[in-house]
Amino acid sequence: MPKDKESNFRNIGASNHSESERATLDLYCTEPRAVVELLKHEQFSNRIWECAAGLGHLSEKMKEMGYDVLSTDIVQRTYPLDREQDFLFFDNCEPTDRDIITNPPFEKSGEFIERGYMMLRNGGKMALFMPVRYLAGKARRQIYNRMPPKVVYVFSSRMSSCAKNGEFDSHSNSAIDFAWFVWEKTKMNRYKKTKIVWI
Repeated sequence: MPKDKESNFRNIGASNHSESERATLDLYCTEPRAVVELLKHEQFSNRIWECAAGLGHLSEKMKEMGYDVLSTDIVQRTYPLDREQDFLFFDNCEPTDRDIITNPPFEKSGEFIERGYMMLRNGGKMALFMPVRYLAGKARRQIYNRMPPKVVYVFSSRMSSCAKNGEFDSHSNSAIDFAWFVWEKTKMNRYKKTKIVWI
């Protein structure tokens, strides 16, 4: 494939055209200021579940901001989790008393949306940090038709990094635009029209 076309695929984040292998278990850590910006614009419960906690960047920032954070992930790395747990495959399907804020593994984002929304109590919220391009796609549209986000917060300035394996100093995703996709579960599912907000 010509180099210029390979670069285009890398810039849009196509996993099968990456310069190097993807991070182990899709570990791409979120710059903490991303959650700071989210919490400036959207109100959540004080009790948060970070269900793909990775190296704890979001968990620690939310704790610094005074939130009671439950941190789980599919595998224990260097960050001390509250428990090692695969969010997509565990027995308890009872609604959680916590709101969910996380950066899901990109390849599992659709599954995280469906599982997370199912786990929300009435009135509960979920925020997922995902590429803006995830507004598109036939499969995702089917999900959004059934459970439309309340609001999508689009970063007007690109995040400086969403770092592979948490290596913020050596990695930059300047070619990828990100957004927070926020759901609020209601009995009437009244959010039939998703609002877009630029931050």
